[in-house]
Amino acid sequence: MTTTQPPAAAQPPAPLSAWAPLQHPLYRALWGAQLVSNIGTWMQNVGAVWLMGSLGGSPAEVALVQSAVTLPVFLTALPAGALADIVDRRRLLLCTQTWMLLSAGALAALTAADEVTPGVLLALVFSLGLGTAINMPAWQAIQPELVPRREFPQAVALGSASINVGRAIGPAIGGILVAAAGSEAVFALNAVSFLGIVVVLFTWRRERSESDMPSERLLGAVRAGLRYGRNSPALRAVLARSATFMIAASAFMALLPVVARSELHMSAAGFGALLTCFGAGAVIATATLPRLRERVDIDRLVVGATLVVAAAALALALAEHVVVAVLASLAGGVAWVVCLSSFNVSAQRALPGWVRARGMGFYLLTVQGGTALGAALWGTVATTWDVRVALGAAACALALGTLVARRFRLAWGERLDLRSAPYTSEPSLVIEPRPEQGPVLVTLEYRVPESNADEFADRMRKVGRVRRRTGARRWGLWRDPAEPTRFLETFLVESWEEHLRQHQRVTATDRRVEDEARELASEVAEPAATHFVSAYS
Repeated sequence: MTTTQPPAAAQPPAPLSAWAPLQHPLYRALWGAQLVSNIGTWMQNVGAVWLMGSLGGSPAEVALVQSAVTLPVFLTALPAGALADIVDRRRLLLCTQTWMLLSAGALAALTAADEVTPGVLLALVFSLGLGTAINMPAWQAIQPELVPRREFPQAVALGSASINVGRAIGPAIGGILVAAAGSEAVFALNAVSFLGIVVVLFTWRRERSESDMPSERLLGAVRAGLRYGRNSPALRAVLARSATFMIAASAFMALLPVVARSELHMSAAGFGALLTCFGAGAVIATATLPRLRERVDIDRLVVGATLVVAAAALALALAEHVVVAVLASLAGGVAWVVCLSSFNVSAQRALPGWVRARGMGFYLLTVQGGTALGAALWGTVATTWDVRVALGAAACALALGTLVARRFRLAWGERLDLRSAPYTSEPSLVIEPRPEQGPVLVTLEYRVPESNADEFADRMRKVGRVRRRTGARRWGLWRDPAEPTRFLETFLVESWEEHLRQHQRVTATDRRVEDEARELASEVAEPAATHFVSAYS
């Protein structure tokens, strides 16, 4: 007698290594090149500020160096994200990295030739910042292509660690090189640091998705991205949480040099050691995040990490000894990377491929804007009252900010299935509208039993968000009082071409939302659809 063995239970996936993404050659090469570039960027910042002072620049001109670095982000984040969604991202990255290489090279050559003036220095630093601002959304958007989905959170953590390690050691190296060989040496090395990324991108054979649709126009792509952001609860949650965190947490990094110099009487080397501790904390976070994510859901993890940053800021405010500042910097670095990598992953998970770079542009603008606003706010508080008061207030703001987690949950994005699920049926037309012709009015008719009418109307609100996310400017649901079982859905799209794109932008989650509403109709099949094109376009 033979017996049938029961099927073996599915084995749980093996624990994820903190360094798993580095097993993939392309990600490893880009990550290594990015680390070198980050170090070069922080070296560049030291050299630029020092050179401005050597040129006799006023305090305002010295401060403008940092403004020239960050201002391009505010000017170009949204169009840069749109551009990265409508052109080949690899080619765009090659252009921006080459642009930054040439800008840094020009700054090095002019400095060596003693031809740099304060105006020229600011212009070339702005040029570098412009390249960085256009580069950032595209760089973020390619990350999911480099590693398997399961390893993506750790890839983001490694990217954050790269930035913070560059922040920790770049200024120290830059200071030594400026003292030994002058600012031109730092600028030249920064130019060389972009070369590695250019080489890796040039050799990457990225798969291109074929589409018979023409590319979006830049202005229309920006509008589509804004519509998506307004109607995506998951993305809005990430933006709300990251803004709340950055405005308060920026006090730590903004006021750390003030505490080190004025309160603890540390030297420049001592301040560099604090930055190194912060970078070491980033590495520790990268190593421990996989186990933390397995045991704690993302919202609780971020709340806990935010409270750790608050405790670090409070410890810095009360610090009387250097060792307290060292420990606060280490703990702050750990929690900082936990928060920012979690926000980054949540933003990526809230964005389908067609709008990913635009959404990451919103996210980067929120983070940069929150940092700039927070630094100005806490700097003003420290000047008006005291640096310890400012840090204590920031710690309180961080603790109170965790209440936002009740209203905006990062876990919303984890439940989304963003695989493409386009409509395959095409409308039957006698006259083919021109692509730019519009606006287009689409109507869909449903038959819903009166007993289901209220619930149907409630579920259709989610369908309305789907229509707006994918391209509708206006949406409405109408009920016929003469025939109460008859409902009419209407939405307006700006052009025929945009409506055809709308068919391609639908995700599996969007289709599920529509199916849940249609379950309440008398007929679950596709509702009767009609299309009207403006007679005056």
